[in-house]
Amino acid sequence: MIDERWVRAAGALHCRADFWSLRIVDEVTEDHEVRNDVAQPLSTSRDRGAMLIAWVGAGAGYAATANLSAEGLQAALALATQRAEASAGVSLIDHREVRRPADSGRYASPNLVTPLPSRREWIDRLAHECANAALDARIVERSAAMRIIHSDQLYLTGDGVRIDQQYRFVMPQMSVAAHANGLTQVRTLGAYATLAQGGIEILAQHRFHGAGARLADEALQLLAAPNCPSGPRDLLLMPDQMMLQIHESIGHPLELDRILGDERNFAGWSFVKPEMFGSYRYGSELLNITFDPELREEAASYAFDDDGSAAKKEYLIRNGVLERPLGGALSQQRANMPGVANARSAGWNRAPIDRMANLNLEPGTQTLDEMIGNIEHGIVMRSNTSWSIDDHRNKFQFGCEFGQLIENGKLTQVVRQPNYRGISANFWRSLSAVGNADTRGVYGTPYCGKGEPAQVIRVGHASPACVFSNVDVFGGA
Repeated sequence: MIDERWVRAAGALHCRADFWSLRIVDEVTEDHEVRNDVAQPLSTSRDRGAMLIAWVGAGAGYAATANLSAEGLQAALALATQRAEASAGVSLIDHREVRRPADSGRYASPNLVTPLPSRREWIDRLAHECANAALDARIVERSAAMRIIHSDQLYLTGDGVRIDQQYRFVMPQMSVAAHANGLTQVRTLGAYATLAQGGIEILAQHRFHGAGARLADEALQLLAAPNCPSGPRDLLLMPDQMMLQIHESIGHPLELDRILGDERNFAGWSFVKPEMFGSYRYGSELLNITFDPELREEAASYAFDDDGSAAKKEYLIRNGVLERPLGGALSQQRANMPGVANARSAGWNRAPIDRMANLNLEPGTQTLDEMIGNIEHGIVMRSNTSWSIDDHRNKFQFGCEFGQLIENGKLTQVVRQPNYRGISANFWRSLSAVGNADTRGVYGTPYCGKGEPAQVIRVGHASPACVFSNVDVFGGA
């Protein structure tokens, strides 16, 4: 919980800025792991501090501090104000025109008050799955892990706005490696994309119970499988791979600061241009992409972004047509375009920038059996293992852990090292079937990187299974 002493200290702050804000983050991370039946030492860390932002005229200034006393906060605010004054004459953005936060409010992750298992109970659960993965002498590495993050965040402004947001993130992980005859194959639980908000129910959501034996069996299947064939095929991507596809070839290209050129020297630009919004056909009519911070169990759900803007669901792509970028209040003012509440920071010592949050592909109508039954010559791929995309987020090449051929509407041969490649717009225009809500998976990762200085942040992606026609598929080396 946020210490009310910090609130009282903030209430005494004063400065000559036109507007100022304070954001305190208090975050505790615990990592539990059992590896090859041996419990690993508990890893725990705490990260706590505050970011002060001041606006003076057209300029803005930032200062972060780990000193949350009244004196520490006042010193940081004074420094932010000095920097705002120094930047007023050269600011790219006129902060007098930027929309200020107006609403106070609260947010809490689902089931936040429900206790989680003890350290001993976590180790017992992890040890059980780790032991059950030992199906065969060819299983050479087994690891089960659980990451738990508690994050309390407080946002205050000199205008009297107060926003309290409490998060609990749970991330079950499992990895099994099989080796024989010089070949190693690995299967994981969701390719380390199993971050979600909530409690113990997240284990069932990601099928953690029974994962040890299931993943070991699939790793052994891959050892005996032939390499993925090459050539054009219909491609059925399962939700844990759709996550990566959405993230890299829709999420990053639609970040408005990237479109405006801010990331060129580090994370790259975008093939998307401002004039494309409202008319550009990004994908087939089946493609509907939403920014949705309201799906509370998803990794990046919240009520307000880190600039204090109220968050709500918005369509970015509707029926295949590009409608809206991922741009927070500052980028919206700069580009004179509507956006979303996605100004987000990786921690207390980073300023908010345009980031993905929950970026989801809305479900369609087909069952998984119907999608498979309609494919004559295809392949299904699960769980990302490699990715490469150019600095305009256009041409890409992705690899998966597990592949299985589809012939004449039937699942047939398991294949290893399946890969596919394409060009973002052409690929999404080839979207030919979208699964219904029963095929949807909700995934999340804490590892999305962007920004200078670098920020690694939590994002979420929910998607049904999807079919893409005539995709270039190939096997690994």
